[in-house]
Amino acid sequence: MIPIRNRKKSLQVTVEEMRNFAFAYIEKFAPSKQQLKTYLLKKYLKISVPDVKKRDVTNLIDIVISDLEKNKFINDKFYSDSKAKSMIQRGNSINKIRRYLIGKGIKDQFIKDTVERIKDENFDQDFFSAIKICKKKRIGPARIEDNRSLFYKKDISLLARNGFDFETSKKVMDIEKSDFLKIIKLL
Repeated sequence: MIPIRNRKKSLQVTVEEMRNFAFAYIEKFAPSKQQLKTYLLKKYLKISVPDVKKRDVTNLIDIVISDLEKNKFINDKFYSDSKAKSMIQRGNSINKIRRYLIGKGIKDQFIKDTVERIKDENFDQDFFSAIKICKKKRIGPARIEDNRSLFYKKDISLLARNGFDFETSKKVMDIEKSDFLKIIKLL
């Protein structure tokens, strides 16, 4: 039988472990800086090295993250742009994108730049995103003409829950079916 050594982990071993955890997580998920920081802290709490203080661990996490940022493994600006682009393709509103990025811990400046870029690329992005939601959920102009007036409030509230303002929702709900089909062909 092989005896088990009860050696204590040093700070250097902990840094290497954190770096390995970070690389594995980045490879799998492509996270923001805040997501990676939260993940590493949770991972540390699971392994809980007895000699190391939590303050030291947060400093180690900051060192690992700054090293990864310096080597361009994580980049919040790129994360913000790529997530916004994928969310627009799915038909999410600008407000929903903004809330999502804030929830992921992205800096306000990156969020502001991303939203401005979206608005510059397409004048009325929320309108086209609302059209996509209507097509996907089969609401508003995608409904049968007989049922549209019955479900008007329900459809408006669904668009509101997806982050669209009242004017945009009303504009989309008042579109004729033929115009809706033409817009869908353009998207």
